[in-house]
Amino acid sequence: MESDRSSPLGALRHGTYRTIWGANLVASFGALIQGVGAAWLMTALTDSVDMVALVQSATSLPIMLFSLVGGAIADNFNRRSVMLGAQLFMFVVSICLVVGAYFGLISPWLLLGFTFLLGCGTALNNPAWQASVGDLVPRSDLPGAVALNSIGFNLSRSLGPAAGGIIVAAAGAAGAFLVNTVSYLALLFVLIFRWHPQPVVRTLPRETIGSAMLAGVRYVAMSPNILKVLLRGFVFGFAAISILALLPVVANNRLGGDPLVYGLLLGSFGVGAIGGALLSGRARYLLSPEALVRCALLGFAVCAWGLALSPTPWLAALALALGGACWVLALSLFNVTVQLSSPRWVVGRTLSLYQTATFAGMSLGSWVWGVTGENFGVENALIASSVAMVAGATLGLWVKLPPHVTASLDPLNRFKEPHLELDLQPRSGPIVIEIEYEIAPENLNEFLTVMAERARIRRRDGARHWTLMRDLAHPNIWVENYRSPTWTEYIRHNQRLTHADAAISERLRALHQGSEGLRVRRMIERPPNWFATSSKANIQPH
Repeated sequence: MESDRSSPLGALRHGTYRTIWGANLVASFGALIQGVGAAWLMTALTDSVDMVALVQSATSLPIMLFSLVGGAIADNFNRRSVMLGAQLFMFVVSICLVVGAYFGLISPWLLLGFTFLLGCGTALNNPAWQASVGDLVPRSDLPGAVALNSIGFNLSRSLGPAAGGIIVAAAGAAGAFLVNTVSYLALLFVLIFRWHPQPVVRTLPRETIGSAMLAGVRYVAMSPNILKVLLRGFVFGFAAISILALLPVVANNRLGGDPLVYGLLLGSFGVGAIGGALLSGRARYLLSPEALVRCALLGFAVCAWGLALSPTPWLAALALALGGACWVLALSLFNVTVQLSSPRWVVGRTLSLYQTATFAGMSLGSWVWGVTGENFGVENALIASSVAMVAGATLGLWVKLPPHVTASLDPLNRFKEPHLELDLQPRSGPIVIEIEYEIAPENLNEFLTVMAERARIRRRDGARHWTLMRDLAHPNIWVENYRSPTWTEYIRHNQRLTHADAAISERLRALHQGSEGLRVRRMIERPPNWFATSSKANIQPH
């Protein structure tokens, strides 16, 4: 718990993390300038409120659609290489955007298309970067590192939009897009010349992308704590995005009507976010995760009301500072909870699914609040979103976030591949596993309770067709049965067990009453005509 109170700045003592964090700060600064240029260019290209709001949708929709693919890639390939590829892709797209804006070739839909492509690069980059944080800092510094990432992004948010407003006013949207293009160079330099992580030794072949994605979905589906975070993240993103989606219209139509005012308002949001990130460690210590998220949603509701009713930019800026603090407190808490609830083999995919849920809410919310603003007025849309935020806070009465995660999810590394009399190939299968328990009648209720948790863990880690059977002739005998599609997948399944999972195994062994240890049988499933078919295949001429 002491680490929860420590300053996020403590994560900067880790040199590699510090270097990448600094380069990301520069890239974030450029991205915020690009965002100001895109939003303001859209107001110049069209008077449609919902088209302006779609700029936010075009940014967040790719993250919703492709984050899981990015997470699967991050968990199966070198994360530095993944980040490098994503940064190069966004660099090229940004060059095209600069050229199109400079020569006046950008239409509203083309602007949304370029914004969408930049979002695709972000969807590939973010899971790899966020999953790498746990490799660059120890577990005790992980909450601080996540908060520091938010500080970096929001430090750029506090300065970038104001700078973006000045750049757009002086050099047009093309100037903002050019600054963003240059900002990629710092991170590209670090990835190419400064970060050389140790290669991961893999004893098993990589999962295919499809299989890896399914494994990530299965893990999250069988992890109740992560599912709660995904639902709350979706609701938070849907309600809270109204502020950022409608802010260009508020600035343009009500609070001054120039890009500098818009940039300063976004800067106020960023300043509040920095304050929220610096206070996040203390807030996690004083409040439970559920209480913290409820406070963040209620604070955001106040921000939306204030923005809707503020007659001057200064009052709007105060409301946005509160919103920025609540934004980073909630999102950093969600991120930390997912990371601490996930073992390293799947953390990229769980983070990507969290991002998918949150950005799905943001994409849907940007559209809903844009349409609401178009038809009923921007002020009414903001007030309606504040009601949604209050509803999101009350959702915690039924879907409460888990308490601070303390269980160790490091690999158990006890499994040793057994000696086999048959010469199996890695793809041989299906493999059928039976584990026999002898349970005394007085221990039966406890055994079934523990076995229900064992079933969840088995299925979560890839077991198929899990069943529990009771011997009719010997009622004290219970047999756990499950399948793996191949021998490789059986080994992969056992390598996924964590220290936290070991507690379940130890309880089951303690309940076993047999004079010998647990009897484990590993079998390969074969149809009755398998031998004849196999023999015939072996004598075919090649």
